[in-house]
Amino acid sequence: MPEGHTLHRLARLHQRRYAGAPVAISSPQGRFADAASTVDGQVLRRATAWGKHLFHHYVGGATVHVHLGLYGKFTEWTAGDGMPDPVGAVRMRMVGAEYGTDLRGPTVCEVIDEAQVADVVARLGPDPLRWDAEPGWPWERINKSRRPIGALLMDQTIIAGVGNVYRNELLFRHGIDPYRTGRAIGEAEFAQAWTDLVDLMKVGVRRGKIITVRPEHDHGAPSYGPRRPRTYVYRRAGDPCRVCGTAVRTAELEGRNVFWCPTCQT
Repeated sequence: MPEGHTLHRLARLHQRRYAGAPVAISSPQGRFADAASTVDGQVLRRATAWGKHLFHHYVGGATVHVHLGLYGKFTEWTAGDGMPDPVGAVRMRMVGAEYGTDLRGPTVCEVIDEAQVADVVARLGPDPLRWDAEPGWPWERINKSRRPIGALLMDQTIIAGVGNVYRNELLFRHGIDPYRTGRAIGEAEFAQAWTDLVDLMKVGVRRGKIITVRPEHDHGAPSYGPRRPRTYVYRRAGDPCRVCGTAVRTAELEGRNVFWCPTCQT
């Protein structure tokens, strides 16, 4: 599932490509056709992101709300080359003066009003990539919880935008066992992790990929996937820790695989 930095990159891209002018909105697949007709030809005012949610705000108050889920993806093409035939189940097609983009496979693609946007955001925790994000709210929730910190970090009502890669890698970088309860996390410890999370996610926005391994550890075994940066523990079960050599462990935690080094994380 795309993590928060991906949605912020999309919001910035769509802001540059389409904002300030009318855009053509359609649904070649048909599932979004009625809703698409309500914003077709309208001026896109701005594109924003909060956590894993993308919002296209139109003049007049309508907003297209997208959550990519596990399989959602935008693909872009140049309008000057002619409009290509839709490939696959294109839920939404957006066409501007110079570019077009097709959305396939989202969990959510709907038109809502600004009050409903506020309702979506109200259900989410602060987004580390937003300038106004404050760590006080998640700290209060974490400090009172008996749930494992590895589960709390993935709870979008506590912190919005953190997915499985950032969760596992952040805990490793701060030597925290994912099964340690929220109540056992110190305030200074959380503050350091929050600052690091903000920095890591900003790198993700700039580079378009999650980069968590420090330069002094960026060697040895390759990444878990082609064209992916190395990770410390994510998807490295059984491989030696890049710092101490202990075999990385994995288990299921509240429905998601968690990875950690039993020596480096306490």
